[in-house]
Amino acid sequence: MQERMDESCRRHDQQSLPQRSLRSQRGAGAAATSAGVLSGPFRLHCQRPSSLCPMTADSLLKTARDTILLERDALTRLHDRLDTSFVRACELLLGCQGRVVVMGMGKSGHIANKLAATLASTGTPAYFVHPAEASHGDIGMVTRGDVVLALSNSGNTSELLSLLPILKRKGVALVSITGNPESELATASDVSLDAGVVKEACPLGLAPTTSTTVALALGDALAMALLEARGFTSEDFAFSHPGGNLGRRLLLKVADVMHAGADIPKVAPDTPIIQALLEISGKKLGMTTVVDAAGTLYGVFTDGDLRRVLDRHIDIYQTAIAEVMTATFKAIPRGALASEAARIMQERAVYSLVVLAEDGALAGVVTMHDLLRANVV
Repeated sequence: MQERMDESCRRHDQQSLPQRSLRSQRGAGAAATSAGVLSGPFRLHCQRPSSLCPMTADSLLKTARDTILLERDALTRLHDRLDTSFVRACELLLGCQGRVVVMGMGKSGHIANKLAATLASTGTPAYFVHPAEASHGDIGMVTRGDVVLALSNSGNTSELLSLLPILKRKGVALVSITGNPESELATASDVSLDAGVVKEACPLGLAPTTSTTVALALGDALAMALLEARGFTSEDFAFSHPGGNLGRRLLLKVADVMHAGADIPKVAPDTPIIQALLEISGKKLGMTTVVDAAGTLYGVFTDGDLRRVLDRHIDIYQTAIAEVMTATFKAIPRGALASEAARIMQERAVYSLVVLAEDGALAGVVTMHDLLRANVV
């Protein structure tokens, strides 16, 4: 019995050692970190498996800055070598009668997926097809009239190369973005764009970093050039983004949020100021319009006008509203974007705007509160 108890104790001690060691490392790590060195379980390993390299704040910042500088320099070289190949690629994509099918494997695939989304949301119908899935049936999504935009840093990605014969048979144009202009993918392309880099930012020279940044920038350059060539507008953009605040700001019209009909505060030009104040109070828009029996708009009377009336000690019981109204005022068409109404209000520091119909007649009133309620601002 005693032997079994001793054996149990030894096992407990052995199992506890790693936990005690880890706690000890954590304590040491915390002390070292307070001294400006990352250590303990947070210590970063060097390439030499037999040694450990404590990383200081300065060394971490240096690595980050070196990465950014490498990628900045690569983008500068990309900028400088853009040539007529880029123009030909744009012409092919603009002339596409179908869809732009974007492909890529691995990290290039992630860039390709983002590029397809950017193209689709800026006026160029596009979607992403995974090359491996394409070899197992998804190539049927690609039809005559489409243009394939293939991304591969090496230009020799086997999953893409295996698709070249079927793409040629379908008569599909091919544009490639590759880091190797002499690669099989580049030479098989109708247009190849050079996204080559001198060096990856990865200290091992293995993880795609600088190359993916360049490919992403080149893809964005294509998308923006196509956007401008198509005359794509902010309203077009809104139709691609109907959800959320962006779509609301770009699609919502003044007519959608204004007060119309019986909700418009109105008084006749000969109405005493006191009666106009009752109309303002009843409609709760902080102002009233001044119109005649035929509906002709003469002016507006706002809380600012009221302050001026009180400052001048004008008799609010005997004075007609036409004598103190603002005859020159800012108005907005009911077909204008609600965001435009918000911009005018903010620039002119006013709370409300008169809304006019196409023929210039009074159509309604919109206030800043209406825009806030609609999440336009």
